[in-house]
Amino acid sequence: MPASTAPQAPPAPPAQAPEPAAPPARAPEPAAPPAQTSEPPTPAQAPEPPSPEPPQEPSPQRSRGADTRALTQVLFGQLKGLTPGTAEHDRVRAALIEANLPLVRYAAARFRSRNEPMEDVVQVGTIGLINAIDRFDPERGVQFPTFAMPTVVGEIKRYFRDNVRTVHVPRRLHELWVQVNSATEDLTTAFGRSPTTAEIAERLRISEEEVLSCIEAGRSYHATSLEAAQEGDGLPGLLDRLGYEDPALDGVEHRDLVRHLLVQLPEREQRILLLRYYSNLTQSQISAELGVSQMHVSRLLARSFQRLRSANRIEA
Repeated sequence: MPASTAPQAPPAPPAQAPEPAAPPARAPEPAAPPAQTSEPPTPAQAPEPPSPEPPQEPSPQRSRGADTRALTQVLFGQLKGLTPGTAEHDRVRAALIEANLPLVRYAAARFRSRNEPMEDVVQVGTIGLINAIDRFDPERGVQFPTFAMPTVVGEIKRYFRDNVRTVHVPRRLHELWVQVNSATEDLTTAFGRSPTTAEIAERLRISEEEVLSCIEAGRSYHATSLEAAQEGDGLPGLLDRLGYEDPALDGVEHRDLVRHLLVQLPEREQRILLLRYYSNLTQSQISAELGVSQMHVSRLLARSFQRLRSANRIEA
């Protein structure tokens, strides 16, 4: 019997086989969700990469502007090596003027509200463009439109200041008129109505008289004909409504006639007439002044009147 039991001792380890099913082996179960979150997403759940946006094409206007700047730079490079006055120099210069005419039209569009033909404004601006081309130095590193715009606008402003206004106004008043217009627009937008003269004066910190003077200066671009009929109301012209017959106009003609006739009288008769009708002396006072009788003064006056009437071409 002891011999038979000795060989059965080794099977003891199989009795410990259920150890994997023991509770300690189930402890890792709560950590399962974090393990799932760390797994890489399946191809179906992976976000799609953003599709590349197609490149935006430049607008035609921006493309033309870039082409104009490039052409202008090339033409100035050619112009620099040419002698002024030659045919090639004139050709390149004319090409520069033609290429930059859109710049002049852009500057002229700022003055559309001036009621002046746009063709005339463009022509004046073109003169400023030519002056800018002749003075431009490409080696300074400044773009030509930046250099030319002040010259073009200045030439147009000078044209309006010197040639368009019917009545020339002082430069200071003209500059103040621009500020009054700007303040009027701002206050109209803020108040929803037209501002008063006092409000404009307070905004610009000037007197009301200066504001009124600026408004009058702004009306000097166009003059109204005195004889033109008023449109819409059917009334006659300003000459018929505001004018009147001055009674002193007839006296102007008479005084000129008397002056012409008096020089034809003798000196003593001229003096008698001056004392009688300009100094308002009586015949007695005149006789005492001249040392003659009153009857003689009366005869001299009558003779002077007779000579004046005979020499008067109007009555004749």
